Amino acid sequence: MIRRSLIGAGLTLALALGLAACSERETPNSAAPEVLNFSILATENSTSLDTFWRPILADMEKEIGIPVKPFYGSNYTALIEALRFGQTDVGWFSNLSGLEAVRRADAEIFARTFDPSGEDGYRSVLIATASSGLTLEDVLKCDRTLDFGIGDAKSTSGTLAPMTYLFAPEGVEPERCFKQVRTANHQANLFAVANGVLDVATNNSTAIRLQTARDVENRANGQPTVTDKVTVIWESPKLPEDPIVWRKNLDPAVKEKVRQFFLTYGKGEGPEAERQRKLLSAISIGGFLPADSSHLLPVREMEATEALLQARNSGDQARITEAQATLDAIRVEREALDARAGEAPAAAVTPVAP
Repeated sequence: MIRRSLIGAGLTLALALGLAACSERETPNSAAPEVLNFSILATENSTSLDTFWRPILADMEKEIGIPVKPFYGSNYTALIEALRFGQTDVGWFSNLSGLEAVRRADAEIFARTFDPSGEDGYRSVLIATASSGLTLEDVLKCDRTLDFGIGDAKSTSGTLAPMTYLFAPEGVEPERCFKQVRTANHQANLFAVANGVLDVATNNSTAIRLQTARDVENRANGQPTVTDKVTVIWESPKLPEDPIVWRKNLDPAVKEKVRQFFLTYGKGEGPEAERQRKLLSAISIGGFLPADSSHLLPVREMEATEALLQARNSGDQARITEAQATLDAIRVEREALDARAGEAPAAAVTPVAP
């Protein structure tokens, strides 16, 4: 989701081949870029995203004094690889894809979003067609009668959270439980369930809230809306908000300009601040706060918890021991961070029976 629209398998393949050709290239140096390429995670189709992000990126361009171009990838892996090979400089990621960017693309987290509602965090949800009468118990029967939609493999709310909090604890493997499993972004899954193409799918509270706001006009006209046609049958515990990352070797002077833009955008009083907040609200962002790698501790714990649950389901003792050690180490790290911050230790991500 950066400056170019990468829609369809052909364009995705072209990007992959282009990145592969760059695999032997040295990591880009820290010279100030002539253009700042900003990647945007694929929560919905690139045309919709461009409508909402263009005026924000225009404000960024004016503030930092460098042209800013959007990069819309067709999936999270494309965004990670683009950052890794210097095709992008800064980006809005999900927590899981942001973690992969840190691991594989030499990225750093410097900010994170917060919600305009004031609630700090959002939830993964499972939605079903409202007229179907489906319940969570029906979904967990694993009788291969339902068509299921899941998110990108690197999506926190579309894949990691439902696997960690719902499917792995129940010993459910989607590929073995459903008649068909389709992968798509949140918007596509929402419309597929609303239109009866899928029986049930993963989604998140932010996407549902955005679509509800967009449905207002149809609802006022007495027409059926997308969100009227779906019902939430499960929700996760609260998840951390999304990180904003940059490549570590981006020019320091440019970094500071970008940092100041994000941490001041939509802040303060007056018509200009109100205009900026309205633009952010359209993508369910209230603004940005400083952040660092510790922001990813909850998602690392979720990742390790899912791995442990899957290891236990496999019955492989060596795998169980390794997964438990990984999870324990992350929990020690989290507790140390809480202690330094003077906070009570956070609750474990999910109960894991021995």
